[in-house]
Amino acid sequence: MDHQAIRQQMPTLVAGHVPSNARSFQFNIYDGRPLETTLGFHLDPQPFEGKVIAITDDAIVIKTCRTRFAVLDRTLVNEVPLEGARVEVSPYARRRFDGLRADTPEDVIEHRADGTQYTLQRVILGAAPAKLPVVQPRCLELQQLIEQLEEMPAPDGHRRITHMLVDAQARDVTLVDPKPSDIIRTPPSVSFTVETAKFTGRISVIYMRGDDTYSVEWQHNGERVERRDDVYFDMLGETLAELIDDGSWRCIQIRTVHKTARGQKVA
Repeated sequence: MDHQAIRQQMPTLVAGHVPSNARSFQFNIYDGRPLETTLGFHLDPQPFEGKVIAITDDAIVIKTCRTRFAVLDRTLVNEVPLEGARVEVSPYARRRFDGLRADTPEDVIEHRADGTQYTLQRVILGAAPAKLPVVQPRCLELQQLIEQLEEMPAPDGHRRITHMLVDAQARDVTLVDPKPSDIIRTPPSVSFTVETAKFTGRISVIYMRGDDTYSVEWQHNGERVERRDDVYFDMLGETLAELIDDGSWRCIQIRTVHKTARGQKVA
């Protein structure tokens, strides 16, 4: 979406929808790019509701309150609503393996001086982790692999690799956690099942101690489809994205809650 063109069009598009005594209006653009704070933190937008006031070839403009508007990239919405309809909009938000938003406050158990426990909620600005649902392994190389999956960026620059796995419906995550003496004979690995338009099956990321690289192997119905060797840690995001990222996560979900045409209502 051309942001410059949208900025030029907005005064015309919102004309008649801004109160006459309002000196200005504000709008956010939702086109698959992350929202950023003034400090440079990436934010995941919250769902919102509003009235569709304009539809162009490129954009859908929604009035969300008195002087605020949202501009949606028309190519990313799951459906194009009627002008005048009231809609609920759910832009993309990074999620954890338990299905919750990745920016959900974390429950932390702390201990008082007398030994009693209490729970508090912790939020780290700009952080939206998606921890792999596995126990802490004993193998150091496997610990490093898990950390890289959780911290290394996906190619889109907004998500981490584990966010990309969540969006690919990754499940049944398992580890091969060998003793140090068995690391050559039994390489450490992380495996999971994914289901996307690109690939459905089992993927394993395997640490090869001799070369200090990874191998990525994918299987379908228990049979090996392909194996890619000599994958360095900074290539993991690109390699997995090429295999499983179908782009469907960018879709902006729109649900019409009230149609103006003939007063028809929908659930």
